[in-house]
Amino acid sequence: MILENAQPSKQYKVMPIMISLLTAGFIGMFSETALNIALTDLMKELHITPATVQWLTTGYLLVLGILVPVSGLLLQWFTTRQLFIVSLAFSIIGTLIAALAPSFPFLLAARIVQALGTGLLLPLMFNTILVIFPPHKRGAAMGTIGLVIMFAPAIGPTFSGLVLEHLNWHWIFWISLPFLVLALLFGIAYMQNVSDITKPKIDVLSIILSTIGFGGIVFGFSNAGEGSDGWSSPTVIGSLTVGAIALILFSIRQLTMKQPMMNLRAFRYPMFVLGVVIVFICMMVILSTMLLLPMYLQSGLMLTAFTSGLILLPGGILNGFMSPVTGRLFDKYGPKWLVIPGFVITATALSFFSNINGASTALLIVALHTCLMIGISMIMMPAQTNGLNQLPPEFYPDGTAIMNTLQQMAGAIGTAVAVSIMAAGQKNYMSTVKNPNDPSAYSHALIAGVQHAFIFAMIVAVIGLISAFFMKRVKVNHS
Repeated sequence: MILENAQPSKQYKVMPIMISLLTAGFIGMFSETALNIALTDLMKELHITPATVQWLTTGYLLVLGILVPVSGLLLQWFTTRQLFIVSLAFSIIGTLIAALAPSFPFLLAARIVQALGTGLLLPLMFNTILVIFPPHKRGAAMGTIGLVIMFAPAIGPTFSGLVLEHLNWHWIFWISLPFLVLALLFGIAYMQNVSDITKPKIDVLSIILSTIGFGGIVFGFSNAGEGSDGWSSPTVIGSLTVGAIALILFSIRQLTMKQPMMNLRAFRYPMFVLGVVIVFICMMVILSTMLLLPMYLQSGLMLTAFTSGLILLPGGILNGFMSPVTGRLFDKYGPKWLVIPGFVITATALSFFSNINGASTALLIVALHTCLMIGISMIMMPAQTNGLNQLPPEFYPDGTAIMNTLQQMAGAIGTAVAVSIMAAGQKNYMSTVKNPNDPSAYSHALIAGVQHAFIFAMIVAVIGLISAFFMKRVKVNHS
């Protein structure tokens, strides 16, 4: 009965739908990472501190943390076309505001509007893939999405560095804008409605608890990584406490409702749970590494933003091209024999990263980053697809919402812990320096802090490796 939804050749024009989603997803991910390498320029031009400029990332994550959990409900209330058009409209408006932004408050507002677009698009993209592709082709489809999602962050920093050398940061958004408009026009022309509209009852209390819970956790962890007081800050402790209590109440309410906003009964499926855990670990490693390496390259090795972007480019591009390959291998052999070697490669690369120093060559960093990205490409998509495959079709909106929500939380947690460990390592190093005012002491201290943070990332990867041994291939038989 429900397998009818998985027969795209009879019902859906798969290629136009994929082009619409992938174009929009590419530009969304591109503008996100392209801005990261411009933060130093923004601090100088807008006369703001590092703690203030970080709100461009924190605010973005916060909106995603609040909106993505509600996406499962939205997918059942509005058509695919409606959600796609609204998400692109938010992305276009946010990008236009950012391109014109004369001050930090305008730029922050633009980032929040952009996040509304991304928060709607990501769950829509994964849910649509689950509906229009049969299970035996989902690996290749997810691999194609992986190519786009990983290729955009790969070229984002390099492109941004090039733009900043010749133009200003506004042009990062001006260049993105026409592509978003084209994606919207293409989607209006070709996007089809693929999901069933059931219009479940809207539970206001669930939305409030979800907003406070996920928002509080993301806000708390983000501030722990940015604030001067770190984990002892009353704001951090208060946010995490309130967020945790709200999440517990939210979970209890979802499990006792006949029509929950986010159906947590998806956690009854063991391979879905394992997929969520592995994707969570993977996102912690990816986002903490994406934060640590540019800081090491620019402040430790004293390289320019453009050069740093070039060093990270080969690994990111190879990761993107590996995604379709791992997708096809997943369809043929299942997840286990991709995920286990992937974690071995990832943990090994991170162990070498924990020993980098001021004398490390750019070639070594390129090689290690490339190995890390190959490992990540072998883990992320197979674990995610295998987990979602175990869910019955009526759980697809909830499964994608859970996966995407926890990815945002993993990003906040991973970066916060990495920054805290790095700061502690810096502080310990500076306490042993005879002359703290020596200019070289700061770069050596930062490298020591980065080494400590990579040890944390390696431990997380080893935990993921142990988890991977429990993975089994899901045989899909939804009837």
